Amino acid sequence: MAQEMIEGINPTRMELLKLKDREKLAVKGYSLLKEKRNALIMEFFNILERVKGSRQIVEENLQEAFDDLTEAQIIMGDLAVNKASLSVKESIEMDIDSRSIMGVVVPVVEYSSPQRSMVDRGYGFVDTSVKLDEAAKKFEESLSLIIELGEIEKTIILLAAEIESTKRRVNALENIIIPRLENTVKHIEMRLEEMERENFVRLKVIKKAMERE
Repeated sequence: MAQEMIEGINPTRMELLKLKDREKLAVKGYSLLKEKRNALIMEFFNILERVKGSRQIVEENLQEAFDDLTEAQIIMGDLAVNKASLSVKESIEMDIDSRSIMGVVVPVVEYSSPQRSMVDRGYGFVDTSVKLDEAAKKFEESLSLIIELGEIEKTIILLAAEIESTKRRVNALENIIIPRLENTVKHIEMRLEEMERENFVRLKVIKKAMERE
């Protein structure tokens, strides 16, 4: 199999120097990208460890919350539960900022805690069941977990994409760009040596011809 080289390069000393500089930069870039890839993979698995089990916790919390809500509806009736829900504030304040992980911009979500006391929820105590309070508390806890889970999962997706991109660049440098540069440098060096030998032979022939004259 023929070794691949960079096409259209003239075998001159100037081109040889330029190629050697490019080769040094490519090797340095390859080393830096490998370090970046390894650091990203380490960060990826560190964050993945945080998210492990979080989905299950959210699902369990939500299931418990729905179970409590169902019991509250049985005890109080659907109309009473709906009436209580109308007095509860429906949204929370969130601010999405960002931070950089090895050059990858990932989200940072800041939010006001959705967890409130019974008084802050706005409905009365006399005509509501304790099961409604428990359901509200678990829904609020789940909401906090969902926000944090969303931030972490988005970070994982962005890191995974950057890892894949970095791996492709590392592979391209290792398997294509650097070998082509090395092969082209060797080819030019060999061609320059041949040209030097040809010039040496030519000079010897000229010298002998001049001596005969």
